[in-house]
Amino acid sequence: MPLLTARMLNALSIDVEDYFHVEAFATRVSPGDWITFIPRVEKNVSLILEILAKNETRATFFVLGWIAELFPKLVRQIAEAGHEIGCHGYAHQLIQRQSPEAFRKDVRMARQLLMDQVQKPVHCYRAPSFSITKATLWALDILEEEGFKIDSSIFPVRHDLYGMPESDRFPHWRNRILEFPPTTIRRANNNFGVAGGGYLRLLPYGITRWAIRQVNEVEEQPAMVYFHPWELDPEQPRIAAPFRSRFRHYTNLDGMQRKVECLLSDFRFGSVSEVCKCLTTIDPVTH
Repeated sequence: MPLLTARMLNALSIDVEDYFHVEAFATRVSPGDWITFIPRVEKNVSLILEILAKNETRATFFVLGWIAELFPKLVRQIAEAGHEIGCHGYAHQLIQRQSPEAFRKDVRMARQLLMDQVQKPVHCYRAPSFSITKATLWALDILEEEGFKIDSSIFPVRHDLYGMPESDRFPHWRNRILEFPPTTIRRANNNFGVAGGGYLRLLPYGITRWAIRQVNEVEEQPAMVYFHPWELDPEQPRIAAPFRSRFRHYTNLDGMQRKVECLLSDFRFGSVSEVCKCLTTIDPVTH
């Protein structure tokens, strides 16, 4: 599904959740305890909005329903700045821990909440921790039934928490859902994440820039970059957790803002729906 535009437009996405929501700390912080933590999401999202405005860039913000309920002004602030609102579910629970009925309730509640706040349809979805896998592909049927048109939840990599390494690396149709995977680079018969989250923080920026250029210029495909507001917040409180969880969450937080700003300088970005409209003559929102 190659782009039809002469100049490559990549997708920029932000998963709006706070530092205590992440799966890395799920064994230490239960959803019932979230309300006891001091939130930092408003401050961090405001910083991101400033960076995007400075670079005249639009993005898709996949907002957690729990965040939207507590901070409705924040969701409206994002939308009023010209960005797309996507859905990240309500309670940030891995899909494999939910029944189909519970999953439907979670996404329906979150989507309706977001649409009520911005008075616009919400067409895009991203699962917590990219938890649409081979075992949870049934979730795509529910997303379609609930009105979603675009999904960005299937990560074509091998990982202990998520991944479908055999899945297509680039935007493709799965029935009536347009799947837009996070960007990977393929080497030695394996796919490697390069353009978001921990991959972006851990890798030297030169590797990320090279990888996106390979995807854009050699494979002639758009990249999907993602990150979280807490990744631009090196002063966030530290949560006691096993070493691997702390390593994944806290490494290179102090360099993330610079990397994001470099990406916005080196590449052209837009919202997920903007990029998808360039992929085919069929508008995915009306397909």
